[in-house]
Amino acid sequence: MAAASQDIDRYGIQRRYLDNADQPAELSENTVAALRAAIGEAAPAAAEQGPLVIRADGNWRPAEPAEVELEGGERLAIRPDRPARLPCGYHWLAAGAGRRRLIVSPGSCVRPGRRSWGWTAQLYATRSAGSWGIGDFADLRRLAELAGEQGAGFVLVNPLHAGGATGTEPGQQPSPYFPSSRRFLSPLYLRVDELPGAAEVLGSRLGELAAAARAAGEPRIDRDAIWRAKRAALREVFDATGAAADPELAGWRNQRGQSLADFATWCVLTERYRNCWPDWPAEARSPSGSIARRLPAEQPDDVAFACWLQWQAELQLAAAGGSVSVLQDLPIGVDPRGADAWVCQDLLASGVTIGAPPDPFNRSGQDWGLPPFVPWRLRAAGYQPFIEAIRATIAHAGGLRIDHVMGLFRLWWVPAGNPADRGGYVRYPAADLLDIVALESHRAGAPVVGEDLGTVEPGVREELAERNVLSYRLLWFEQQPPAQWPAGALAAVSTHDLPTVAGLWSGRDLADQQECGLDADRAATERLRNLLIEKAGVPAGADPATAVTGAYRMLARAPSLLLAASLDDALAVPDRPNMPGTTDRPNWSIPLPVPLDEFAEQPGVRAVAGLLGEAVRQGE
Repeated sequence: MAAASQDIDRYGIQRRYLDNADQPAELSENTVAALRAAIGEAAPAAAEQGPLVIRADGNWRPAEPAEVELEGGERLAIRPDRPARLPCGYHWLAAGAGRRRLIVSPGSCVRPGRRSWGWTAQLYATRSAGSWGIGDFADLRRLAELAGEQGAGFVLVNPLHAGGATGTEPGQQPSPYFPSSRRFLSPLYLRVDELPGAAEVLGSRLGELAAAARAAGEPRIDRDAIWRAKRAALREVFDATGAAADPELAGWRNQRGQSLADFATWCVLTERYRNCWPDWPAEARSPSGSIARRLPAEQPDDVAFACWLQWQAELQLAAAGGSVSVLQDLPIGVDPRGADAWVCQDLLASGVTIGAPPDPFNRSGQDWGLPPFVPWRLRAAGYQPFIEAIRATIAHAGGLRIDHVMGLFRLWWVPAGNPADRGGYVRYPAADLLDIVALESHRAGAPVVGEDLGTVEPGVREELAERNVLSYRLLWFEQQPPAQWPAGALAAVSTHDLPTVAGLWSGRDLADQQECGLDADRAATERLRNLLIEKAGVPAGADPATAVTGAYRMLARAPSLLLAASLDDALAVPDRPNMPGTTDRPNWSIPLPVPLDEFAEQPGVRAVAGLLGEAVRQGE
């Protein structure tokens, strides 16, 4: 699976690798030097102090007599002459004079209990008559109910993580894949009128406030304007109901501990200074700074408000599930100016960002602008930021999709000033990270899907399959017909970054690329159109709705455990949610053309649901 050891230096830099065309490639000396500078020298004791990650198979033996303190508090003596049978969890190992974290994992993830189909949706775009200009947790609950009524087994949504602070500046981040935090939720998705006390406090003004927010969602979703309207209503409800003194909130805050306290502090500091944390006074630039430490005592109600928003968001998300699983999406990184970067700044590499090398869909490579964790620093921190991100995203969900899952093995780092194709691979402790994913999967009882698209090194898909991480197979990507795809996969037609069926079939997507000044691949568009004509039997002159039906009839032949249909396709939307490489287009802000209240009666929705539902029934 992994590259030959001689290709990887002591910094974890993979100097030689195979590119997307399976051709040998090698990093330049300048790139290697820049990556080494960003990684830095590992602390001398880092290897010994980092966590020990083992399997709960009863085969591990300590090197010397030791004591394990289980996470529940029980202590066990273990010896080197007999296998240690330990429960899965996060424990502590004491041997000699040393003490280190001991993570015991089942080694593989929970597998879906049965074959099913479901909808993929951009929640912000999935709005109902009751939405405040943007799809929310109540809409997610209703979408899950509708999916269940149609016989679906899951709903997969975009990342729901925090994309801004509690204040109105510097603003809400449109891209769900550029979150401020992967550990906390976006309060933009709160349904105001379902909050305790909202009806009594806001009274007859509820309708007016909702109408004002809805106006900010037309014709494109303006997150900043919507948040200004929502935030004012939320703060009024919080203050009027005395929520800051609610003992249940206090108990929840205590349960969430320092991570929540740090996030709430960052939110309030952002509101105070109205810019990004690298520009704050020195005493506020880290959680240990004197300003940051004093803040909870100086502004207790503001800190409590930030915590209350998270509490209510967690409650509303939990209520969205039911008989239909809600799968959440985990982005590959975080905004360098956001909350997680503020908290974890000592663990992140500076002077580099992550992305992807060139491939047929992105010929110049990609730079996503996200800072990477330094592998040895992440390990020295007990993998805690990674654990919290996985746990928070899988919580209250029926499953987890990991964006760019290859990043658990290696990440493409791009030094500042370099074009994206002049980056290089830095390797990560994949075995440890996958064991943590498996542990959290079992604790949540939720399966895991890995987005393994793009440049995937040999052996990665096999390793993921052994660990029950489902592959992610797309009609637009795969060379083999769906009938030959693996069972251990989520099968779909496209993603948020690729053309919708209607956009591809009508030529709208190709024209959009050209208008945006992108190097549009006309041949690729024609190849996919011909796929639908020749393999799906779509007549060349058919309308987009017929092309959608043909594409999903073809997808239904896949034996994959999970079959996914996008609402954009079912509604024949010509615009993809995001056009990579563009900033002058309304990415992540295009609402669906039909309100959620009318989805079930749409012919395209009924047709796609019928095709996938029948495929699942026949496979039972």
